[in-house]
Amino acid sequence: MSQPPGPPVREATDHRWRAYWVCVGVAALTIMDLTKVNVALPSIEEALGAGPTELGLLVSGFVLAFGLTLVPAGRLGDQGSRKTMFIIGLSLFALTSLVCAIAPSAPVLLVGRLLQGVAAGIQMPQVLGMVQQLFQGAERGAAFGLFGATIGIATAFGPTLGGLAIAIGGPTDGWRGIFWMNVPLAIVAIAFAARLLPGRPPGDTRRISLDPVGVAIFGVVVTALMWPFLLTTGSPDDDPARWWTLVVFAAALAAFLWWERRYAASGRAPLVPLDLFSLRSYRNGTLLATVYFAAMPASFLLTTLYLQQGLGLEPVFAGMVTIGFALTSAYTSWLGGRLVNRVGRPLVVAGLVMLLIGFALLVLVAVATPPPLTPWLMAAVMLIGGAGGGFVIAPNQVLALADIPIRRGGLAGSVGQLGQRIGTAIGTAVALSLFYSTVYRGEGAEPRIDVFHQAYAVGIAAVGALLVVALVVGLVDLRQRLGTARIERERSADEEPPRPVNDAETDGPVSA
Repeated sequence: MSQPPGPPVREATDHRWRAYWVCVGVAALTIMDLTKVNVALPSIEEALGAGPTELGLLVSGFVLAFGLTLVPAGRLGDQGSRKTMFIIGLSLFALTSLVCAIAPSAPVLLVGRLLQGVAAGIQMPQVLGMVQQLFQGAERGAAFGLFGATIGIATAFGPTLGGLAIAIGGPTDGWRGIFWMNVPLAIVAIAFAARLLPGRPPGDTRRISLDPVGVAIFGVVVTALMWPFLLTTGSPDDDPARWWTLVVFAAALAAFLWWERRYAASGRAPLVPLDLFSLRSYRNGTLLATVYFAAMPASFLLTTLYLQQGLGLEPVFAGMVTIGFALTSAYTSWLGGRLVNRVGRPLVVAGLVMLLIGFALLVLVAVATPPPLTPWLMAAVMLIGGAGGGFVIAPNQVLALADIPIRRGGLAGSVGQLGQRIGTAIGTAVALSLFYSTVYRGEGAEPRIDVFHQAYAVGIAAVGALLVVALVVGLVDLRQRLGTARIERERSADEEPPRPVNDAETDGPVSA
């Protein structure tokens, strides 16, 4: 007697979800590492004597290395084995975390941090490619919803976890605990990944093609674009000559586009298939995500700096202010993943409107309430912003990748992640520049708290401007989708066959 189909299907489904949670857990660990270091910068400065440039590179250099690695690693995962690339990236992440934890000097810590960014860039595109591979249709929407919820929690809880590590380990060496905690977590994740993640599909023997010239030119493009922003601190000592690298960026970008078109025309697979951006859903979704991630990490960093330097809060308490954002964004990310296939782009637009309202209230509370109450009220307002943010991340991810073939899921996801990382580096640099330049101008001329009020308001204004740009992109995409839907309805109506006519509907008598 043949075995009933029910149990094997359930077992396969359970296995897919176990593999999914391994991937999402590692993605959360990676994103949390990006944010929890923010609260440790003052401790690292004191313990290792790091200067402003070194401190900036500990955050932004990680993002730069992350971004440079994403696309080649995503390509290798698509053409080879995502599981193998995932385990390689995770192993390197554990090793570099150990280097950072025991670093005896600022230069060693910086090198470890840059290599940690490379590790993150290897493993992250495999996560998105794996989700594309494991799930389809409505199930994929639910998977991305949970992914967005987890990432939202990791982003907002990162500063709290970093502050807690400093509180436990002390102001001098507590920052080392931020890196130590990665090591056992990564080792456990490697064991689960080796057992649960699917390998390369049987019979898939595609030759690895990495476009080495494209990789080299692409590295120049990303480095030249991000470099002046990485070195922008808002200090009067910032060198204006750093902006000349944008000329290099423009020239390298033109060369990259020419080379990729030429490489594709020769019948080979380019590093970044430009035809991905011919898909309007992917193009609009990637642009919206890039601008969104230029705003959000900058807002968390500004809030943490304001609470620590302006109001004198301990790192752990400053980090806890964002917990409300994490909780509500986790719920609405999960809900958004379930609703996006029915509601579509309006869900993302509504989320961005809620975010703008939340940040307007956040600035009002920060500058207009008594300092003892300010952290509590900011934490309450974060609930509104988090609810809006959850409706943006996961639904936009689903909409952006909806038309991408599974075999290109890792590459498309890594290009989108690259946009997010570049957005994060630029948005953070711009916001920090505005914040610190305001502090430098006003310190000594006004009471200290007034200076930080103004600096925070100016920095968050830049965040709000970026969110307005994201909202405009969302509205344009919504209008285009509505136009396409109307054209398809009209075409369907024109192509509808004529309705059969009954005898009772004919004119005159019917002959026998």
